[in-house]
Amino acid sequence: MMLLEALASAVLGLALAAAAVHRLSHRLPLRSLVLTTGVAGALFGAFLTHSALDAGNFLLTLVGAAIVSAASLSLLLRPSGRLRRRSAPA
Repeated sequence: MMLLEALASAVLGLALAAAAVHRLSHRLPLRSLVLTTGVAGALFGAFLTHSALDAGNFLLTLVGAAIVSAASLSLLLRPSGRLRRRSAPA
């Protein structure tokens, strides 16, 4: 069962990362980095959720994987360019 959770989490992370690349490619770094981060975040999220809730919560494990994967991908986003930073007034 743990292998199925890991495989499903990896596929979910890959799907989230591919969707992020498709929608936000102008604000993300290299595609390979984004895809790897999505999968790694999902696997780590599945590990955390499985450790916290124990076996038998397949759906909740996937939800945890999706949350950590999305959080990991959000750390890669660059500003859109509309915000301008101003230096502190002297």
